[in-house]
Amino acid sequence: MPTALIADDEPLLLNYLCDRLRHLWPELELVATARNGVEALSLVHQHKPDFAFLDIRMPGLNGLQVAESLQQTRAVFVTAFDEYAVAAFERAAADYLLKPVSDERLKKCIDRLRQQLQPDPAVLAKCLAGLQAQHNKLHWFHVGLANQTRLVALDEVLFFQASDKYTELVTAHERHVIRTPLKELIRQLDAHLYAQVHRSYIVSLRAIAFVEKDLFGRHQIHLKEHPDVLPLSRSFTAQFKQM
Repeated sequence: MPTALIADDEPLLLNYLCDRLRHLWPELELVATARNGVEALSLVHQHKPDFAFLDIRMPGLNGLQVAESLQQTRAVFVTAFDEYAVAAFERAAADYLLKPVSDERLKKCIDRLRQQLQPDPAVLAKCLAGLQAQHNKLHWFHVGLANQTRLVALDEVLFFQASDKYTELVTAHERHVIRTPLKELIRQLDAHLYAQVHRSYIVSLRAIAFVEKDLFGRHQIHLKEHPDVLPLSRSFTAQFKQM
């Protein structure tokens, strides 16, 4: 349900706009009304409405000053003076209404505001892609053990090592072979938790104890719960340092 606040220092005009909005946009919830700019700004921070209908000439802070402090709330300016139109739209006004506000003009404003509540297709597509990518992330591995198949949780894996045509996943106490190559595996792992540090290694960032240089200037990765020391190749060093 969309929400709105109305601010006007003239009670009759304030009540009139409340009444017409309730009649023309019944699904809109009027969460608060204010008689001056300071009160309006306080109520916006408290209720975080989608829209704020702001009279421009109000005591304390005027409507333009209130709009400058808005973040998510979009401003609709309501005024008897058209001289503020340019300043209003410089503040990314959702609309600009001249008093007295007719029902016809208010309907056009409502249509415009309804459109602004619709999700941006590009933003929606990006969100859906992110959800799909998250859904596709690995969580478990099926590994063979004698005549059994067991599940190994991704959280248990310290690092992955390329081994011929296969990949070894290494936990604190075990090694298992899986068929997924590293180049495919890295695409299915969360980049905030796993990093490819060498063409033959992917490591869990949580498993790293420290990185040091050996006598030949090569970077080596030491793990918290495993004795193996992993190489950090030059081609991945810059990427690793940015994490």
